[in-house]
Amino acid sequence: MKEQNSVKDIFFKFLMEYKYDEKDLDYTLVDKHIRVLQTLASIGNSGFNLFDIHQRQVLFYSSNFGQLLGYARSDYEHTGQQFFIDRIHPEDALNLSSLSVSIFKIFNAFSSEDKLSHKTISEYRMLNAQGKYTRLIEQYQMVELDKKGQLWLMLGVVDVSSNQDEESNSKGQLLNFKTGQFIPLDVPQKVQIELTKRELEILRLVKVGLLSKEISSKLSISLHTVNTHRQRFLEKLGANNSFEAVNFASRFGLLE
Repeated sequence: MKEQNSVKDIFFKFLMEYKYDEKDLDYTLVDKHIRVLQTLASIGNSGFNLFDIHQRQVLFYSSNFGQLLGYARSDYEHTGQQFFIDRIHPEDALNLSSLSVSIFKIFNAFSSEDKLSHKTISEYRMLNAQGKYTRLIEQYQMVELDKKGQLWLMLGVVDVSSNQDEESNSKGQLLNFKTGQFIPLDVPQKVQIELTKRELEILRLVKVGLLSKEISSKLSISLHTVNTHRQRFLEKLGANNSFEAVNFASRFGLLE
């Protein structure tokens, strides 16, 4: 559970960087989207959800969302999204969390039009009500931006994947559904990122909880030098902070 909590932190801490003005958000749109999703869920087998980036929570799960995995609504109505987060395969959870941060960074660079014309498609394993992992395919797309063009509401559609290979790791891709262009987003088991010996040494010390001042003393180098190396490995890993850097580097096999 400890690893899953850290995985949740990676993504949700990243969402904290989004700053919203309540005047730029029209929450009457939420009810409109929920009504549409309820109708879609009633005529199909897919599970639907609506995620609010501002509040960092799922505002709606369709009644058949948990049924895909054999769960009753009463199983998750009190704990909501945490119920499902806790049941994602640990390996896939870390992969998806890292992937989600990368996807959001890509979306941030898009124009408002492109933000609304792309969706992510991912596959991952989740524990079902019988205690076995089921492979799901999930699609997310932005359905609302705030008045400044910032990401706000995300629509999620989940189905059971036709590929039920329990050994396959999670994978993802980005689709421009107006042009049909796919962008693969799979996170490799080991990436070719050139960290220097000193950067890796400092990153390993960060991983065990040492502060910059303690690292400076242990390695007999200046505090300025430590912070310079820390800034460099953050940039190379595309991480926002040391917490992310350690998780990304571990996921990519750089700290082995």
